[in-house]
Amino acid sequence: MPDVYTPLVTPPADRSEPALWFAFHRGQILVTRTEQQPQIPCCVSLSDLGLATVRDLYLGTYGRRHCYVSELNKEHTVPQGHELQGLRDVFGIVDETLATLAGRAFQIMEWDRNHQFCSRCGTPTDAPRDERKRACPKCRYTVYPPVSPAIMILIMHGKTLLLARRVNGVPGRFSALAGFVEPGETLEDTVRRETREEVGIEIKNLRYFGSQPWPFPHSLMVAFTAEYDSGEVRPDGVEIGEARFFELDALPNLPPSISISRRLITTIAARLARGEKIS
Repeated sequence: MPDVYTPLVTPPADRSEPALWFAFHRGQILVTRTEQQPQIPCCVSLSDLGLATVRDLYLGTYGRRHCYVSELNKEHTVPQGHELQGLRDVFGIVDETLATLAGRAFQIMEWDRNHQFCSRCGTPTDAPRDERKRACPKCRYTVYPPVSPAIMILIMHGKTLLLARRVNGVPGRFSALAGFVEPGETLEDTVRRETREEVGIEIKNLRYFGSQPWPFPHSLMVAFTAEYDSGEVRPDGVEIGEARFFELDALPNLPPSISISRRLITTIAARLARGEKIS
């Protein structure tokens, strides 16, 4: 059975056992180099590696290991046998649960770093040990780690799939349409609005597919499928540079396997190829 992550806020009283350390510096994560693939450092304290930290936050347990996230002091060099890698790169090479936890760790660290002072009155905030929040002792304003909901929509037309290439995305890579939810919108409203704005068509038979936390920046991706209803595909030229319906046996370069967009596309493509009804 794979290890399970259990989120917790209160750190253990005994910190004598090695723990997993998600240590970041300027958006990059520290990893231990091995012959197989990079690993998340496991030690009692980052000071064991000669590293000093700006902040340490407890995350919970992964299997039997306690987990922490740290912001590294920029004045320290990377210890021998370790290196800093981009978080997106790590997503493609470590265990999926650990990669997701790394994303969660980064979001919590950034939130804590950005809310050291109250945004209302400027007073230094407190961090209770029993709840993930920062509270102002003066005006009582409280902030929690933010989550920005975003939708993803894969549109079917017979046995073809509408995929799009983003203007500022990876060159040659196509994916499902996506966009952030605006204040006051339902997820369904967002799907229809983003589809109209980005490719100019109408859809029908909207169905929920699944969700995935995504730390770029602090999103919750909520994926749907739908069927083409009407209109001509016209990329907006601002966010979408190219969009068209692809045959199942001629799909283009797709996002990495860890992303829900890849899982959405390959799952639906396989079901359509088998003649299944998507519902």
